[in-house]
Amino acid sequence: MVATVAVVVISLGLSTNEARQQRITVPRPLPPESYSRAPDAPFDRSDYVIRINQMSSFYDKPGEFGYAIHGEDYGFERLSFVMTETQPNGGPPLHTHTVEEGHVVLSGRITYLIGDRQVTADGPYIARVPAGVPHTFINAGREPMNVVATFPSRRRDYTEVGPNPLVRGR
Repeated sequence: MVATVAVVVISLGLSTNEARQQRITVPRPLPPESYSRAPDAPFDRSDYVIRINQMSSFYDKPGEFGYAIHGEDYGFERLSFVMTETQPNGGPPLHTHTVEEGHVVLSGRITYLIGDRQVTADGPYIARVPAGVPHTFINAGREPMNVVATFPSRRRDYTEVGPNPLVRGR
């Protein structure tokens, strides 16, 4: 399986007002195993913007790249976040959190398993995941999609329960 990376190319004509944007999709191989990495750059708590290289990064096999922060490390009193790029047929392992979770999805199609309920939704939407309930999802579309997850907690906990049962061809 390969992931795709969208690259924006600016073609300039006689003036910048005539600039055009074109999306080019560049395939890249998916990592063979899951990983979790510390941030590449430090964060100054006096800053208001947290950049990708200041967040921890992860990959969940198959096909979910992500970035995460524990809110207390970045000046938040009661919020933590995860941002993902999830490939088709990709998603996280079945897992739980001690606090509720909210997903913001602007586009794409996701099939969720939350407890014993399975539901498919097309973006844009916000999904609610109750605290303590085993859950996972899969990108049910044909293009990579993004999820922004929010947690009302200074620290984001994560307990893996098992493999993602929604992934086809495991």
